[in-house]
Amino acid sequence: MGSTTMEHIEHPFARGNLTSDGAQWGAEKTTSSDDYETVEEVTVTPPALGAVIEFEFGLSCAVKSSGASESVKFKWQARNRGGSWVDLNDEANYSADASVYKEYTYSGYFKPVADFNGLPFDTRLIIKSGSAG
Repeated sequence: MGSTTMEHIEHPFARGNLTSDGAQWGAEKTTSSDDYETVEEVTVTPPALGAVIEFEFGLSCAVKSSGASESVKFKWQARNRGGSWVDLNDEANYSADASVYKEYTYSGYFKPVADFNGLPFDTRLIIKSGSAG
């Protein structure tokens, strides 16, 4: 997917029909690459610009594995618009042969760092195959 610009949207990912359990998911992304691929990316543009004291995130994803030897690795990243990506969490690994979706939520406060310290900003979820080779 390409990037999407969201003007002051509090929940920029996975828009669509309302659900009975409150969880809305974007389209499924399949990968077998050993390199990270973007699942979804958005640009967050708040209505006013200014100094950033801290960022607050509540990011969720659901992953599953497609085979007995295929694990899935993923992480959330952010950056100043157009800058270098900064990891918001350590690389996560969902084990091989995990054929049902498992939900992961990463939330909390993130202090500004070089390359992610201003507004507007980009954020994305990336995944890759965890298999050797």
